[in-house]
Amino acid sequence: MRSCLFTVNPLRSAGVSVCSGRMAAGRDSLYLGLDFSTQQLKAVVIDGNLNVVHQSSVQFDSELPDFRTQGGVHIHTDRLTVTSPVLMWVQALDLLLDKMKRAAFDFAGVRALSGSGQQHGSVFWRTGASETLKHLDPDHNLEQLLHDSFSVSDSPVWMDSSSSKQCLDLEAAAGGAERLAEITGSRGYERFTGNQIAKLRQTRPDEFMDTERISLVSSFAASLFLGGYAAIDYSDGSGMNLLDIRTRNWSQICLEATAPHLDQLLGAALPSTSVLGSISSYFVHRFGFSESCRVVSFTGDNPASLAGMRLQPGDIAVSLGTSDTVFLWVQNPRPALEGHVFCSPVDQEAFMALLCFKNGSLTREHISNECAGGSWEVFSAMLRETPLGNDGNIGFYFDTMEITPPAVGIHRFDSEDSEVSSFSPQVEVRALVEGQFLSRRLHAERLGYSILPGTRVLATGGASSNKEILQVLSDVFNAPVYTIDLSDSACLGSAYRALHGLLAESGVSFLDVVKNAPEPQRTTTPHPSAKQVYDGMLQRFARLEERVLQKPRP
Repeated sequence: MRSCLFTVNPLRSAGVSVCSGRMAAGRDSLYLGLDFSTQQLKAVVIDGNLNVVHQSSVQFDSELPDFRTQGGVHIHTDRLTVTSPVLMWVQALDLLLDKMKRAAFDFAGVRALSGSGQQHGSVFWRTGASETLKHLDPDHNLEQLLHDSFSVSDSPVWMDSSSSKQCLDLEAAAGGAERLAEITGSRGYERFTGNQIAKLRQTRPDEFMDTERISLVSSFAASLFLGGYAAIDYSDGSGMNLLDIRTRNWSQICLEATAPHLDQLLGAALPSTSVLGSISSYFVHRFGFSESCRVVSFTGDNPASLAGMRLQPGDIAVSLGTSDTVFLWVQNPRPALEGHVFCSPVDQEAFMALLCFKNGSLTREHISNECAGGSWEVFSAMLRETPLGNDGNIGFYFDTMEITPPAVGIHRFDSEDSEVSSFSPQVEVRALVEGQFLSRRLHAERLGYSILPGTRVLATGGASSNKEILQVLSDVFNAPVYTIDLSDSACLGSAYRALHGLLAESGVSFLDVVKNAPEPQRTTTPHPSAKQVYDGMLQRFARLEERVLQKPRP
């Protein structure tokens, strides 16, 4: 019989025993993860063996119709301002926990909880709200108790693009867009919280003056469970254009350019693995949580997704959707004008990077319609029948103005780097797919990403079901591709982080905690000649992209 390691083991104190490297949980040890996303509030509960044992959700539009949101938001008449009612999020939590209670969920078994919120969104607490949070009456629901606790009832969210002037002001104060990116991980973005705060201070001064605390959606949600203001964590704080991502302190230059005394309104940021304290007595008495249940720092939905995907050093995750999104684990980041660098939510020494490419599946569908008659079988056959490197032909396909890089139009180059007006259908199909993935790799490497011997590419989204597309992805990155389901990644990552939060101070790494979670499915491996073909092609692609960027826009 193999011996179990119970002595001086921090995993044991979290209700997790280790038996010859295999985790086993105490019967009642549960870990709750929540995700306050744009359209819904969702909960996932895992046990100490990382098995999902409960799920529940609240859809904002359909289940909270009084707020009259569409897709969880209000789009204002200027089409630039986009907000969500903060009390909708509060009421959603009431409803979610009531649903779990009716389902006889064992709240007393929850050892720790954590969560995530849509990134960049902000919540403005009215003067006196901290006292209200401390003295919540368990005989009433949260929406009733907190009805008058917010100085701004309509929270700016990530879809908002109304703060262009404030972005320019902040970049100027920091010494330019590149300098702001070096400090905060990103150039000035309209949706980023600092620019939203500056706009609100300038356009709604009375409401700003009545604010005693500013939270992100994530730290707002944590505050509800804590019964007091929760700190903003380093990872979600990286999406504000305010945090110095290297010192992990607020940048004084950025604070002063945004609002006076902003450091007092934000409070000090803390590591994403921090245990903030025990759960508020309100939840103990109203729902039956244990008094010892711990609240671990909440973070943004993108960082929580990185945790849910269990990205390792050298890994890259590619979401192949309407737009393509790339998640990276980065050790030595090089912030740039494109993309974002955040502090890692699971490793205090590491960073994560995020790149968004607008021309994703719709562009692939467009070329499939033109070259393959709309048949994905024919499209796939064309990829199989054309050689790696496409005989030197390279294409750039931007149906709409791209984010990374900022270009538009279709641009084709032959093996001599001469621009041509058309390709054969087979060459066009491969040029599209190779060009998209060369672009993903190029811009990832510019942010500090490196392909390592153990690198894995994790693919998700609609196009991840097409094996031939994944083969090109594998070849371009010279790494095996694994497919994953991202539908619950932020919520699941929050549950994982709740468990890890209890162990982090003991030096247990996040990857040790989640190493026995189900593994993703390996789909493809790179062709033996892939490295030789695409390392050289990447250099050509970078030069040709510069030529495209120099061309006058139509």
